Amino acid sequence: MTRLFDPFTLRGITFRNRVFVSPMCQYSSDDGLPVPWHFVHLGSRAVGGASLVFVEASGVSPEGRITFWDSGIWSQRHADAFRPIAQFIEAQGAVAGIQLAHAGRKASTDKPWLGGRVIAEGPHSWTTLAPSAIPFREGEPVPHALTLAEIDEVVAQFVRAAQYALDAGFRVIEIHAAHGYLLHQFLSPMSNARDDEYGGSLENRMRLTLRITKAIREVMPDELPLFVRISASDWVDGGWTIDDSVVLARELKTLGVDLIDCSSGGNVPNAKIELMPGYQVPFATRIRRDAEIATGAVGLITEAEQADEIISSGRADALLLARALLRDPYWPMHAAKKLGATAPWPPQYERAVR
Repeated sequence: MTRLFDPFTLRGITFRNRVFVSPMCQYSSDDGLPVPWHFVHLGSRAVGGASLVFVEASGVSPEGRITFWDSGIWSQRHADAFRPIAQFIEAQGAVAGIQLAHAGRKASTDKPWLGGRVIAEGPHSWTTLAPSAIPFREGEPVPHALTLAEIDEVVAQFVRAAQYALDAGFRVIEIHAAHGYLLHQFLSPMSNARDDEYGGSLENRMRLTLRITKAIREVMPDELPLFVRISASDWVDGGWTIDDSVVLARELKTLGVDLIDCSSGGNVPNAKIELMPGYQVPFATRIRRDAEIATGAVGLITEAEQADEIISSGRADALLLARALLRDPYWPMHAAKKLGATAPWPPQYERAVR
């Protein structure tokens, strides 16, 4: 029996299947605001049958964006601009979600298709922020090490962004603590050399992520789910590990997090990662088992049978697909047909079902 298209309930939200649209940066925003591209990109994945459609990593402040052209949600203007997109996603039977992010030392870069290099000066650049004055790559600008007062402001920015997201109509919020961005930088000893309450021990390095999570959960309605995306491993000796991730996931669960979105890497440029289909799924399986929390699996999940096996075998509770859904916005419909399951088609398209 296929399980990929079983409903999945977290708190007061029931997702129509286990196929979620992973947050995928489009590098096409105007001052952090969505443009028609975002409406079409996100709306088409909702039409295509996914059950949760995430907006890309959205900066909680202007300097929290990866690039000048990234999405953001730091003002009422941003909430108002996102509202029609969230409404359209929901009208298609999907759930609208947004990922809140701060890029930290990996900010102030160019668009990937223009090389993705650090922009050191000019109107599209700014001084980056980090737990410690350690650049991502040797030779890149040294980031500003956050003071305690500035850390307090980052927490406040995340909370304000969550409130704007709720006002815009998003019903799932995901905190981005992965891929070498600011919260991951605090978690990993590879990027955190602080000697205060935010550095040193695992407990201290987790402090900022836990503090932000607690503060966001407190402003969210009880019926709405909260996710956290983590990099479950730095893939380097002396870095963040899967064992650390299990400890973090247990703590996040006590704070009211409902699902851990299990990715990996991104915090050091020299990590050696052996890529293969489903290479990150074991992280989701381990955290699901040992932390007893729902998990989402990511990473080179492309085929319907592969996806269904991950869910049916209990290795994860949901799948967050990225490239597969870039290639085919209607991947859920096509996967359902292959598996002999059913996925919703909009009435406007029903003539094409047979």
